[in-house]
Amino acid sequence: MACENNERLLPAYFDGELDVVRSIEFEEHLKTCPQCAEDLSDLQAMRSSVQSANLYKRAPESLRSRIRAALPAEARPQPIPMPRRRTFEWLAVAAAILIAVVLGAKMLPNIGSEKQNLIAEEIVASHIRSLQPGHLYDVESTDQHTVKPWFDGKLDFAPPVINLADQGFPLIGGRLDYVGHRNVAALVYQRQKHFINVFVWPEDSKPAEMPQVQAIQGYNLVFWSHNGMYFCAASDLNLAELRQFTQLLER
Repeated sequence: MACENNERLLPAYFDGELDVVRSIEFEEHLKTCPQCAEDLSDLQAMRSSVQSANLYKRAPESLRSRIRAALPAEARPQPIPMPRRRTFEWLAVAAAILIAVVLGAKMLPNIGSEKQNLIAEEIVASHIRSLQPGHLYDVESTDQHTVKPWFDGKLDFAPPVINLADQGFPLIGGRLDYVGHRNVAALVYQRQKHFINVFVWPEDSKPAEMPQVQAIQGYNLVFWSHNGMYFCAASDLNLAELRQFTQLLER
């Protein structure tokens, strides 16, 4: 049976038309679907063959001369005279280059900012996806001594897991997730009817200078680092209570 992703997502992924979240999901799908992986490899091989093939041949000068001679005089291409540039024209070119360099230097910080926003958008997308039925957790438990060992062997780090039930934020489970091109731990807490996803990964691979607080699509994000780990709490909970929750985790 043909994989439905083969027809729907494979062409879009091959052409670079998927957004970041769907690209990541499809890459995960490729790890478990030999058919899609093989078809993608065939497409990539075909593109490489076309690009490497010498399909262009320059017309010989004799043919070009015959075509030019056969044209009416008024239709023959005329050489475009190239006036000599004056000194001030070269100065203008130099000034334009200098302006481009200065503007480029000013834009470099924005590149980092776009990367930071991309991480935040991935986290919000993962949080929204987790709220769909059956996606909230891989291990369901209010016992931190059950949730924490579940991650053993599934990640290259051990996420800290604590239960804050006595403070009104009970732990209800955990799952594996994918953020910033790496596997991360997602710890799931609850505050009344609100769910809180806490994404955890090693601090040595955190994005530089992430904002402490951010709001995207009505969801609040709070970032912090503690004991060699980087954290991001995501929820539709109001910011004051979410900050209260993160402060409890930081203790």
